Amino acid sequence: MSARDSGSPAEHVDDVVGVGFGPANLALAVAIHEHNARRPDTDAVRAAFVEQQSQFGWHPGMLLEGATMQVSFLKDLVTMRDPGSPFTFLRYLHEQGRLPDFINQKSFFPTRIEFHDYLRWCAAAVDDMVAYGETAVAIRPAATGVGPVDHLDVVVSRADGRRRVLRARNVVVSTGLRPRMPAGVTAGPRVWHNHDLLFRTRELRERRHRRFIVVGAGQSAAETAEYLHRTFPDAEVCAVFARYGYSPADDSPFANRIFDPAAVDDFYTAPEDVKQTLLSYHANTNYSVVDGELIEQLYRIVYQEKVAGVQRLRILNTTALESVDESADGVRCVLRSLTTGQRYPLDSDAVVLATGYAPVDWRELLGALADECITDALGRPRIGRDHRVLTSDWIRAGLYVQGAGTEHSHGLTASLLSTLAVRSGEICDSLVRRRAATAGLATAVHPG
Repeated sequence: MSARDSGSPAEHVDDVVGVGFGPANLALAVAIHEHNARRPDTDAVRAAFVEQQSQFGWHPGMLLEGATMQVSFLKDLVTMRDPGSPFTFLRYLHEQGRLPDFINQKSFFPTRIEFHDYLRWCAAAVDDMVAYGETAVAIRPAATGVGPVDHLDVVVSRADGRRRVLRARNVVVSTGLRPRMPAGVTAGPRVWHNHDLLFRTRELRERRHRRFIVVGAGQSAAETAEYLHRTFPDAEVCAVFARYGYSPADDSPFANRIFDPAAVDDFYTAPEDVKQTLLSYHANTNYSVVDGELIEQLYRIVYQEKVAGVQRLRILNTTALESVDESADGVRCVLRSLTTGQRYPLDSDAVVLATGYAPVDWRELLGALADECITDALGRPRIGRDHRVLTSDWIRAGLYVQGAGTEHSHGLTASLLSTLAVRSGEICDSLVRRRAATAGLATAVHPG
């Protein structure tokens, strides 16, 4: 058994190990692949990625038929960085034989199913870099004695329980988001986060109440309500949220500039109070908002059912979820009107909690290494413009973070698709620059 399979320190050293393989690290893998294709072998970046899923998947439980992306296809994994890349969404369409058909739609917004297939197409092209079914459980300094740490070890657990260690000069962590559940509510056979919607509805066998409850007021909640209403024509769907109605997303051209690559530079250099103001001003471009066309569609359904006298889509606005009691054949919720204070029970076959996501704290992987990360006055990690975590001088290896957990430094696009292409290029360039600088230092210390 080799060191890489035993959990012992690894002898092989990669330039970079990526933890997680969602769209963010996939974009980085593509950027590295393209860098290596342009450079001689001696300048190639040696990269490895680990992903706990058994295959590439991006929110597969929400790949609802007809649901479209909220961002333009031009904000794919590469176009904003290199429109001539062979990994563009347009190149994907061309290879699938659908480019003329897509153009004839006159739309910038593909379905989520199609864009997911594009991502899988990209992932297949860099499959040699990725180990699926492996979970990073720790990141620690490589055992190099008492001097500065030039390498990091990523401890990986396999599905069979075996562990191995990947050693690298740099580690890029992109652990994404985890479903957020309301306080006091746990998932069960009939209580789901919308993250698992498609999987759980397929498993639902008995429906004695002919009713679903959907909690939440954002895009996923609205899509879930529409999907359940369409898929189960014999069932009532109750949309429960504290607002008076669904709020539309601001996707106007000027507001969308907050997602431009240049906006990341502006945000990064802004004073802290300005950063907080920008996040507050433009939260309605992304958080707890719904596409305007979907809002209108749901309203038409409610109105038409009111005309028909049979109302299956019920909007329970200004309402809070008080408790959830799951049994073998259903779920009893206690709801409370925020305007009257009245509490009342409501039985359903299942409750879907479209209550958002929380960032995974990547520092949980670091153990004692977390103490070497420099923080700001609010205790948040300080992250360089190139997405590298600032550390003590003892850590010379690079630790990079993508996605959730960097919004405080890089703005609203931190966990979104909008700047993936540019960000992956920035990280790849940083890896190459740091390797060149390290090589130059080694040559100066050990001449000829």
